[in-house]
Amino acid sequence: MFPVAVIAAVAVIGVAVTAYVMAPGSSSAGAAAAIEAIPGSHALAVLESERQQLIAMTAAAETLTVVTKPKLASPGQIALADPSTSSTTAGTSYVPAAPADPAGAEAIAYNMMAGFGFPPATYYSCLYDLWMRESSWNYDAENASGAYGIPQSLPGSKMASAGADWQTDPATQIKWGLGYIKGQYVNPCAAWDFEEANGYY
Repeated sequence: MFPVAVIAAVAVIGVAVTAYVMAPGSSSAGAAAAIEAIPGSHALAVLESERQQLIAMTAAAETLTVVTKPKLASPGQIALADPSTSSTTAGTSYVPAAPADPAGAEAIAYNMMAGFGFPPATYYSCLYDLWMRESSWNYDAENASGAYGIPQSLPGSKMASAGADWQTDPATQIKWGLGYIKGQYVNPCAAWDFEEANGYY
């Protein structure tokens, strides 16, 4: 009979404390007082202490403000930086990162085209159509033949000549692809014409 009475008493105290702590409008002082009222409640005191720390950290996080935004490189600046000689251009370091979506790769290509002698106003639509058909502008596109990346290099490892990060960096793939087009077809529209006639370029 004794264990049943002890269990019942603990249950009643637990329900009372929970009701008091969870009651609307209860403050942290009321919760701490309720916990301290239970004899030998070291574990509950530790939990309350952690709760108070979380409240303080949440309040502190809500007061943070951004003083300045980080200086980001444009896709054109990243593309024009020569990774084989330096990772800086005019004293500014650029850290290229893969765009999360194909639109980012398209912007990189658009900004890079003039550096290969392809005015975007004249040639971008051909390049867009070519690489949309080949890879949907996805840097990790791969087909059964082993062609890889935005320009569908076959094998993909040929793009290593443009950078060691050829498997993951759209800018490296685009740099290689534009060089390939210039060397093989003279311009993106000639490459697109060949693609339409043959199903590959």
